[in-house]
Amino acid sequence: MSDWQVIEGGVTAPKGFKSSGITAGLKASNNPDLALIWSETEAIAAGVFTTSCVRAACVDYCRQRLQKKASAKAILCNAGQANAATGEQGWEDVYTSAKTLSQVLSIDPDSILLASTGVIGQRIKMDKLVSAIPELVSELSDTGGEATAKAIVTTDLVTKSIALETMIDDRPVRIGGVAKGSGMIHPNMATMLSFITCDAAVSTSLWQEMLKTAADKSFNQITVDGDTSTNDTLIALANGQSRTPAITTMDANGQKLEAMLTQVCQYLAKAIARDGEGATCLVEVEVEGAIDDKSANTIAKTIVGSSLVKSAVFGRDPNWGRIAGAAGRAGVKFDQEDLRIQLGDFLLMERGQPRQFDRQEASNYLKKASEGEYLKEDTVKIVISVGNGSGKGKAWGCDLSYDYVKINAEYTT
Repeated sequence: MSDWQVIEGGVTAPKGFKSSGITAGLKASNNPDLALIWSETEAIAAGVFTTSCVRAACVDYCRQRLQKKASAKAILCNAGQANAATGEQGWEDVYTSAKTLSQVLSIDPDSILLASTGVIGQRIKMDKLVSAIPELVSELSDTGGEATAKAIVTTDLVTKSIALETMIDDRPVRIGGVAKGSGMIHPNMATMLSFITCDAAVSTSLWQEMLKTAADKSFNQITVDGDTSTNDTLIALANGQSRTPAITTMDANGQKLEAMLTQVCQYLAKAIARDGEGATCLVEVEVEGAIDDKSANTIAKTIVGSSLVKSAVFGRDPNWGRIAGAAGRAGVKFDQEDLRIQLGDFLLMERGQPRQFDRQEASNYLKKASEGEYLKEDTVKIVISVGNGSGKGKAWGCDLSYDYVKINAEYTT
């Protein structure tokens, strides 16, 4: 049994947080496109960002801000334009965004972090953003989590948010999270965005360490199409409003907080993978028996990212040879005589040898996943063993359908 429970509220579930989401006219669709997350008190801030050499201005802006001061009161996010590869004008836009919001909130611009998502090479429609900020601030609410979730999406089919609660020193501690992502998903942090709120008191260095660990076990283990975004951003704020003692070491309380943070990140990561552009099901690959966890995670992510494996899942074809081939090219050495592959309840290979199985029933298993309930019964599970080592790892992705090409072929037209 877990040490936490799911609660309502998303990013506004933790004490001292409010959020909002409005339509500013940044998207041609006239859907919500501007979001704000705000902490009543200055919060400890941590961030993990894209490793791409081509980055959005907001990514470098946040990196610089967090190096200067690892705290913040607000996160402003726009959808519609990525503000990546926009040169000096992109930088001017991030500074203008922070300055305008700081004036309306009456806070220091250095207490504001920024994120953008949308078409690469396009600047933010600054006239619309600037004029919408007063309304965005006026809409701040402790029930604004869903409005925020709606305002940060692009090609997403569903919003993605969660909140968990646990007890630390007999007081409730909450973590809320929201994310967007559907295509250009192969985080290497790490277009993917995620914002986390928490009301625990935690030291700056430990919060950053916890976030990096959680990212490695969640967002860095998903893939939709193998494309790392220019805008990948994961920001976490912890404002201490739970009034629990400060967590400064990885003691029992520290481990409990990190475990809950990881759980929030994994839920959001799987939701992104399941909502992959054109996807019909979630694919989970579990690897065991590797020499270490890093090796296991590498094999798992290679398999779940294989276009051939993804295509086979979409075609409801239990072609285990593609799984074996992906495992073998992952760059991790293992003896093929130790390879074991299982698809759901179907054992396909053991000790490097093919096993007889009911191919039609295995195909039906893949078909049922595509018809299952979102994030509950729609998961194709592949379990791999590569030896007797202690290394274990998981990765999540989705199948590759005809619609993925259609969606991306028409993205800017």
